[in-house]
Amino acid sequence: MYIPPYYENKDLGEIKKFLKDNSFGVLINVVDGKPWGTHIPLELETDAEGRDILVGHIAKANPQSKYLEPNNEVLCIFNGPHTYVSSSWYKEEEVPTWNYIAVHVYGKLELLSEEETMASMHRLVDKYEKGSKNPISLDNMTPKTLRQVKGVVGFQIQISDIQATYKLSQTRPEDHPKIISELGERDDSGSKAIAHKMSGENQ
Repeated sequence: MYIPPYYENKDLGEIKKFLKDNSFGVLINVVDGKPWGTHIPLELETDAEGRDILVGHIAKANPQSKYLEPNNEVLCIFNGPHTYVSSSWYKEEEVPTWNYIAVHVYGKLELLSEEETMASMHRLVDKYEKGSKNPISLDNMTPKTLRQVKGVVGFQIQISDIQATYKLSQTRPEDHPKIISELGERDDSGSKAIAHKMSGENQ
């Protein structure tokens, strides 16, 4: 994606944390000559060699599943908080803008066996059930229920490139206090999250 140099984030540790905290992404490849995207959890993990990978699965009924061929490059898009920034908050006249955080991950896809796919589902459910009042476990489900794994295609993506945009008004440091204050007064979570992130950038 296009990233002006002042908005590019190269802090791999910070980006990895972002991917783990914002793992619901969009898997994109080409289906029958057209771009195709599916919204799914894409979990950042490491393989046996310690390399970073994304792990996920989609339904076999999804046409995209027929085009998930080994070694084909795919794109995964992850969105963080975003918000409109009014130029009425600037000291000098300028057009309004939008602040946001987004990460694009490219990589080569490898299909998983049914056993590997089931193992990835166990990890996925265990991760997100931790915060539940009455957490469930796939270990307690019947073989009949778990046969649903036969209806999905599991995969992992060997990451080849990560592109991260953290657009946080870096070109207007003189306006940061006002922007942060105004965003903090809004009710939506995106504005508050960007304000918090900008505050952290100033520390």
